[in-house]
Amino acid sequence: MPKPKPPLKKISGKFSGPSVKDALKGKLQGEEEISAKEQHALYNNTSETEGFTQEQLAEKWKNFLETISDKPSLKATLADVPKLSEDYKLEITIENSVQEEALKGVKPELVSWLRRELKNSKIELITKKQIKKTGRIVYTDTEKFQEMLKKNPDLDLLKQRFKLDFGE
Repeated sequence: MPKPKPPLKKISGKFSGPSVKDALKGKLQGEEEISAKEQHALYNNTSETEGFTQEQLAEKWKNFLETISDKPSLKATLADVPKLSEDYKLEITIENSVQEEALKGVKPELVSWLRRELKNSKIELITKKQIKKTGRIVYTDTEKFQEMLKKNPDLDLLKQRFKLDFGE
């Protein structure tokens, strides 16, 4: 006869883990939070002017993106590292007004964070709106084949040799 399993013991003491309520309010454990007062002080501070390179900016930019991993659309908007121009102006290119609005919401926090991390209070973030031109979208099989022919004309020879038909 198999021996019965001992009953589970109740563990005494208080254990805490992530709270769903806190997560819904935007408060997560382990997050480094900057108060509004600190953020304002960092944003308006003009005393630090330590130089930095494009590589250092790229590293800190990547670190900031890791802090907003719960906001995928904003993370996609900020995916490209801005160009560093003279007088520590950072130029970021956006494609539409939705990205512009998303960036407006996080810009003070982002600039304050970069100023603190790169120890330079002259950092400014400038947005440049640029609409990317996209090619014509192909839908039908014939249109897709024509696009493929532009890249590789030998496909027409294969179509003839194997008597392929797209149901035209």
